[in-house]
Amino acid sequence: MQRQNRDPQIAHKTRYDYSLVIPVYFNEGCLFPLTTSIIEMVVSKNINRTCEIIFVDDGSGDKSLSELFELRALYPDLIKIIKFSRNFGQNSAIIAGLSHTSGKCVVVTSADGQDPPELINDMLKAYFEDGFEIAICTRKSRDGSIFRALTSRIAYTIIKKLTFPNMPVGGFDYVLMGSQALDVYLRNIDSNSFFQGLILWSGFKIKFIQYHRKERISGKSGYTFSKMLFNLIDAILAYSYFPIRVMSYTGIIFSIFGFLYAIDIILTKIFYGVPIQGWAPIMVVLLVTGGIQILMLGVIGEYIWRILSQVRNRDLYVIESLFGEFTSQSPKKY
Repeated sequence: MQRQNRDPQIAHKTRYDYSLVIPVYFNEGCLFPLTTSIIEMVVSKNINRTCEIIFVDDGSGDKSLSELFELRALYPDLIKIIKFSRNFGQNSAIIAGLSHTSGKCVVVTSADGQDPPELINDMLKAYFEDGFEIAICTRKSRDGSIFRALTSRIAYTIIKKLTFPNMPVGGFDYVLMGSQALDVYLRNIDSNSFFQGLILWSGFKIKFIQYHRKERISGKSGYTFSKMLFNLIDAILAYSYFPIRVMSYTGIIFSIFGFLYAIDIILTKIFYGVPIQGWAPIMVVLLVTGGIQILMLGVIGEYIWRILSQVRNRDLYVIESLFGEFTSQSPKKY
């Protein structure tokens, strides 16, 4: 709907000890067993701490919203629902949920049951007892296809090398942020925000917790290879000048090669009398340099598009309905 106000004086309002934010997109069949597990493994084991669970329906086209209504009818004091007008993406759903939380800390987890709920207890301990502002559950292994595991590992390795040295090789989506880290996160959201990167960028003390990620309870993941690729591009372009530096170095290298090639042709003509002719070498040079120039223009276009998106300052999401009592203010545009 809107973006968080960047005014540094605005503080996160707390009413609960911890909040859970769960983005929902085509998760029919997962929501009941997930909620039951959270209540049994987390809520019932932390009876001295108050909790809210905020589900964000990101334009699901299945029966996910109906299941959420049923869950809210069963647990009206625990469950709240944010309904988008359409699908805006997982990142926007997470931002909307975070913007409406009222906990001293907030945990973001998935709706498909792949993240073990019992790890929330470890994260709460890290925050309330051990003094960590951020707790990250990082995947040391996972069920599912080898292709998904391999591509994910490659992507996060690239991010680790180019942007965030402290990025876990297995990546992460399962995270706790304290109110201070959350305020920093919400103040610094941009139009193409990289969720994990902004958390690591904040520089707060982090507790890393390794775990094995399970298969989905039911259904098929909507996180496709193309989405992972776009996420990788956002991570690199938003936090690294590496693409621009590569373009500069490439231009320098080709200029040097071109200069040396020209000298070679001239010297060959002077000393050996070889005529300067032949269209094949010229075409090869033109095709190679032309392709590289187009690639460079594409990289520049990516940066320009992000600048345009930021300047237009459009809402990151549109909330159609709220179900439950939300004590925090709706975020404003910055």
